[in-house]
Amino acid sequence: MRPIRESRIEKRKLTVMGGVFNSRGAIQQMPQSVHQTSAEGFVNSVSPYSMRRRAPPKMAKIIRGPIGTFCTGPLNMLDPSSKISILTTTTLFPNSLQPAHGIFVETRLRRLLEDGKVRARVLAPVPWAPPGLPDPERRQLRRIPDFEQRNGLEVDHPRYVVIPKIGMNLTPHTLYHAMRRRLARLLDGGAKIDLIDAHYFYPDGVAAAWLGQEFNLPVVITARGTDINLIPEFPRPRRLILEAAQKAAALITVCQALKDQLMEMGVPASKITVLRNGVDLQAFQPKDRSALRAKLGVSGFVLASVGLLIERKGHHLVIEAIGHVPDATLLIAGSGPDRPQLEELCTRLGVSDRVRFLGSMDQNALCDVYNSADALVLASSREGWANVLLEAMACGTPVLGSAVWGTPEVIASPEAGLLLESRDVKGIVAGIAQLRQAMPLRTATRRYAEQFGWQPTTDGQIVLFQSMLKERGVSR
Repeated sequence: MRPIRESRIEKRKLTVMGGVFNSRGAIQQMPQSVHQTSAEGFVNSVSPYSMRRRAPPKMAKIIRGPIGTFCTGPLNMLDPSSKISILTTTTLFPNSLQPAHGIFVETRLRRLLEDGKVRARVLAPVPWAPPGLPDPERRQLRRIPDFEQRNGLEVDHPRYVVIPKIGMNLTPHTLYHAMRRRLARLLDGGAKIDLIDAHYFYPDGVAAAWLGQEFNLPVVITARGTDINLIPEFPRPRRLILEAAQKAAALITVCQALKDQLMEMGVPASKITVLRNGVDLQAFQPKDRSALRAKLGVSGFVLASVGLLIERKGHHLVIEAIGHVPDATLLIAGSGPDRPQLEELCTRLGVSDRVRFLGSMDQNALCDVYNSADALVLASSREGWANVLLEAMACGTPVLGSAVWGTPEVIASPEAGLLLESRDVKGIVAGIAQLRQAMPLRTATRRYAEQFGWQPTTDGQIVLFQSMLKERGVSR
């Protein structure tokens, strides 16, 4: 199945499990026997990339919109002195109701724009939430505005459908159609776009690659973690990821480990650029620890564990380890579905009085937590480039991390902290003891973090964007 163009949308309906999308994106119910057959065919259909698609035009496509004339493609940048105009597409982006959601994507983009050579518009779809949902977190999605401005950025939030159980296979298609309609509207309004900057390979990068093919725009996709070290374990997503990698003009990974994995999957090394995340050294910096510890009501030896409350982050392992470190207090920052189980674990182990759940926190509050802690423990089973490690170090707090994926690239010096010998309770307890015997100076940990500023990442993006456009006959 190939992505459906607008003219076809008006004539045909895209079949999905439980109903069909009409041209306005609404779902119409279908009989059970019909949607079972249709969904099965959709999931097992031939990828859009394996179908023959129209050849890119040799000349730029000139379109006359209601408020002016614009063009897409190679001639979209007629003035070599103007800024590069990018469309950042991702489902990982903060919004007015979820200010911490995907903040690492926003931070990288804001740092890029500060350089003055790039302008951006953001397309950050959110899942469609029908009325009457019992889950309060899902209901909250309905309150996210269709459009908003954040930190000087114009951000669109079109809705896309996520279908339980088979959503992994269908979501690239529903996401593509949601973004396609909004992108067409932006271009009709005179928007100037030189390239698509997509974040997270699946489903975001796959959908972005289809957009790039249809609108004749080069696409760069950033791989960030589980999109490469977990999702490709599933056959169909793996095939779509590889097809998107083939069609994209360039690929970025946030650590060498993810590049190595893409290469093992068959992606040419020459197409992949490693641009690790930086850390905001102004937002995360040493503060008055005594005052902050008094404010949080903690004393003695304090550990922090930060991240989504899901199994993969390993909070349960840190809680169990606390049972073997009787003088330690644990601060857990984050929200997620596993909180009830984690609280029950604390009760069962008898450590509830030494473990505090702080919920989701903004950067200012996280900075206070990092400063209050003697060490951060990250016991994840999978990570790309874990931002919490550098955030803690920028506050002068050393870290303990499981030796997975990009984490050894972050914890590469005694001033940073230690890598765990094993990702289990025994390994965490041993790591805590070892770190306490040779705690680095907090000033040394801060100096270590200072080498991870954002400027090298910004410079790398600009060079890459210029190279992509040069290949299309446009210099910058």
